[in-house]
Amino acid sequence: MHNGVMKAWLESSHLAGANATYVEDLYELYLSDPEQVSEEWRRVFDGLPMQPDDVVEQPHSRVRDYFRRLAKETKHSSAQVSDPEVDAKQVKVLQLINAYRFRGHQAADLDPLGLWKRPPVAELEPAFHSLTDDDLDETFNVGSFAIGQESMTLRDLHKALQKTYCGSVGAEYMHMTNTEQKRWIQQRLESVVGQPSFDEDQKNTFLEELTAAEGLERYLGAKFPGAKRFSLEGGDALVPMTKELIRHAGASGLREVVIGMAHRGRLNMLVNVLGKKPQDLFDEFAGKKHDDTWGTGDVKYHQGFSADFATPGGDVHLALAFNPSHLEIVNPVVIGSVRARQDRLGDKDGSMVLPITIHGDSAIAGQGVVAETFNMSQARGFRVGGTVRIVVNNQVGFTTSNPHDMRSTMYCTDIAKMVQAPIFHVNSDDPEAVAFVTRIALDFRNTFHKDVIIDLVCYRRHGHNEADEPNATQPLMYQKIKKHPTPRKLYADVLIERNESDIETATQMVNEYRDALDRGEVVVKEWRPMALHSVDWSPYLGHEWDMEWDSAVGKERVIELGERLGQFPESHKLQSRVNKLYNDRAAMMSGEKMVDWGMAETLAYATILDDGKRIRISGQDAGRGTFFHRHSVLHNQDDASTYIPLANIHDKQGPFQVFDSVLSEEAVLAFEYGYATAEPSGLTIWEAQFGDFANGAQVVIDQFISSGEQKWGRLCGLTMLLPHGYEGQGPEHSSARLERYLQLCAEQNMQVIIPSTPAQVYHMIRRQVVRPMRRPLIVMSPKSLLRHPLCTSSLDDLASGTFEPAIGEVDDLNPENVKRVIFCSGKVYFDLLEQRRNNEQEDVAIVRIEQLYPFPLDDVRAKISKYTNVQDVVWCQEEPQNQGAWYSSQHNFRAAIPVGVDLKYAGRPASASPAVGYMSVHLKQQKALIEDALTLIKN
Repeated sequence: MHNGVMKAWLESSHLAGANATYVEDLYELYLSDPEQVSEEWRRVFDGLPMQPDDVVEQPHSRVRDYFRRLAKETKHSSAQVSDPEVDAKQVKVLQLINAYRFRGHQAADLDPLGLWKRPPVAELEPAFHSLTDDDLDETFNVGSFAIGQESMTLRDLHKALQKTYCGSVGAEYMHMTNTEQKRWIQQRLESVVGQPSFDEDQKNTFLEELTAAEGLERYLGAKFPGAKRFSLEGGDALVPMTKELIRHAGASGLREVVIGMAHRGRLNMLVNVLGKKPQDLFDEFAGKKHDDTWGTGDVKYHQGFSADFATPGGDVHLALAFNPSHLEIVNPVVIGSVRARQDRLGDKDGSMVLPITIHGDSAIAGQGVVAETFNMSQARGFRVGGTVRIVVNNQVGFTTSNPHDMRSTMYCTDIAKMVQAPIFHVNSDDPEAVAFVTRIALDFRNTFHKDVIIDLVCYRRHGHNEADEPNATQPLMYQKIKKHPTPRKLYADVLIERNESDIETATQMVNEYRDALDRGEVVVKEWRPMALHSVDWSPYLGHEWDMEWDSAVGKERVIELGERLGQFPESHKLQSRVNKLYNDRAAMMSGEKMVDWGMAETLAYATILDDGKRIRISGQDAGRGTFFHRHSVLHNQDDASTYIPLANIHDKQGPFQVFDSVLSEEAVLAFEYGYATAEPSGLTIWEAQFGDFANGAQVVIDQFISSGEQKWGRLCGLTMLLPHGYEGQGPEHSSARLERYLQLCAEQNMQVIIPSTPAQVYHMIRRQVVRPMRRPLIVMSPKSLLRHPLCTSSLDDLASGTFEPAIGEVDDLNPENVKRVIFCSGKVYFDLLEQRRNNEQEDVAIVRIEQLYPFPLDDVRAKISKYTNVQDVVWCQEEPQNQGAWYSSQHNFRAAIPVGVDLKYAGRPASASPAVGYMSVHLKQQKALIEDALTLIKN
């Protein structure tokens, strides 16, 4: 607004002279929230002179001085049309409203035990804003306070604010910068003055569900005294909360719900929400193994479950994810599973599949994977339209902690502010408030497609497990808990006091539920027999490693696909190195060049897509490839637009997605594991930037990838590409820690492969999809081999070959002259081959073991059977002796070699570090291990 226009406007308004203070206060209010002032004032303030965009903080002193100057100029030339004192009071009233929106949660009645010691919030008192008792019965405009009337007395307004923001619900949302989202929440809270309305049937339903939550725990406590069950008692409201969430989800059109949670309350959720038969649970307590269980199994409070649940909007399919003890790690697994379901259904905004994650108060603040998962929530490759996150806040943490030992923030949920998610704190002893915020939370998620948090403030009636003695570490809290009525008792008393129920009805609910448990059948009235909601896993059951499958793709088809992969719009200008790579790929398809690693990998993807299968690849450099070899995403050098040849092969191909992930290993790998467990027919790949970076995701590898099938019967065909190889790049860019994966191998639980040719990687990738067996594939993928002159294959190798678990000698050696056989894997083979050729040796044969697990015993024996004069066999590796395959696999090597033949080691000496940091030392070590492997000791 130009200075002259502003001055003229001021002269015609009531802002001249003494009213300048009023304008300053109003402007302060505008800065905190533009929606707090009228539309007229917003237009004025929006037109004020602003600082450049590169100023970090917008100082308003300049604007204030601007107002003062204009007001001074008009002081003697305009008449006042309003009372400045009244106007100033009006601003203070609006500031009082704003204070409740910002800080009302700090005075809310959230702790069921009444133990919280929180200092009073002065800003919530009218006196703080210079509003006196004389002003209480004065009428003021309430601005944007969404109560449905424009003005109220200050007394009534203050009461309404207290009811809205300081009752059983404490809403934190003013940290959000999106005005539309804040106004939406204000409308939902303020329009009902924080007082939800439910009919008699709904209230009886809440009481029934609290009765069930309490009844199961008491039944288990009596039937199996002292047994660990990680009781929900104290947080009983989680059951009606979750069921209300599912009911409301069904009414909103959602068709699937995937839930992830840790131990506490899990047995209650299984029986009282998902509909697991109580008798099945009792059998597990009694140690009975059901006929349909397999593998090594897991404890009962780690088990998952699936069922259908009847809602007013139709049946909803429920899945409770299996989880290990490692806290919070199941959350990205759940979200990955949800994304797979959404992709399969074509659900772009999360309107059909809902993730619910249930957290502990210590865990959500303490486990880094939580922040990683929040960070993924709006990223292109990982978003699911928002997650409803529930914190079972028992105020103690996982064992004996106090809040000040658990975190450095006011609330355990403050971590959610990193993504500007709204947070609803609610007193768990008020089930109607719980249901109220549950509906608001889901509606917010469905409307704005982002995460929302419910902090269910409760307590833990027993110790961490039922054998713990909580009084030892929490004496005052547990003295209070011992005297505190249960949530069911409190709510029954409320309903009886309101004449909305009676003691006979409440008692009947208790007895009927106990009778239902005695019968052992499903106690969830909404349970329905499960229909086929999720993918059919039956084609992938019962298959083992040695099965036969037809994987061949004709040479002409391979060439045709390769030529299509080289096509992109003429206007799409490529970077020079990328352009050369695509020119080279065209030459490979015409037979002018041999096929390199990147092209073989890309052709494998193309043949899978050609069959209509889905491919998803993620990793920190997945589109380009860390080592500049993949280039599945072509970036236009003129306008930065992208083109993906693999996604544009033909109209009937399978979907191809490749995502450069957030800078995370743990959460991203867990997400991809979850995705692969819900999408068996295609190919899901996670590529580490460097293989050793996967150690940041070790818990996912230990708890899910290597053991998920044995613990829970969960098949998973996830592929992990882990760049590995000793190139003199130091300790953190050499080893993918092969030894750790081999240590985890047993019962044919996963594949560990080190392919050494482009044809091998082509067939390996295709085998992972074409063969109807779904187990994890761990690949020690190369770095220097991507461009090694000896590491090439022909088109015939791709079209007519197959994956070879072991590759025999390639040179024409006389078997009778061979005195030593070298076993090796990976890049070191080419060093050995070149040096042997340089030495013109004919007495050493080299056998590559491409698949270290499951170990191809028969193949290896066949490859060395013709060498009848062998004196010894050497295992040669680049890794230090205490790493790599030597310690984990030598029993397999010994089983493959003839009786009486010695097995020797050639490689780096044992080391605490994966690799040296000096190139000179690296080269010296590399030369020594090659010489050691090739030098025979003369008898």
